[in-house]
Amino acid sequence: MTDDNSVLGLATVRRNRGISLKQISDSTKIGIRALEAIEQGEFRKLPGGIYATSYIRQYARAIDYDEGVILALYFRQTTLGEARTASSKSTYRTWGTPSTATGR
Repeated sequence: MTDDNSVLGLATVRRNRGISLKQISDSTKIGIRALEAIEQGEFRKLPGGIYATSYIRQYARAIDYDEGVILALYFRQTTLGEARTASSKSTYRTWGTPSTATGR
């Protein structure tokens, strides 16, 4: 298995420390797919909100890695994704006709 898809060399760091994804999954109760997504930087595969940041923090602690570095990457990617989504939406808002807006 190669680390071609691993961001920040996380898979290599984990393996060099003798830690398997199963061990991390067992201790954190985070699914292996989510752990793989973190290693590959595919944060959109994680559950949203506080769960994503919690998973990242737990993973970083499990491999004794600076959680701030991984979180910075996560926030950069999610902020860019939100910016792209916002720019693709229309800037005009559609309002109802006066009769539907007042409920008459």
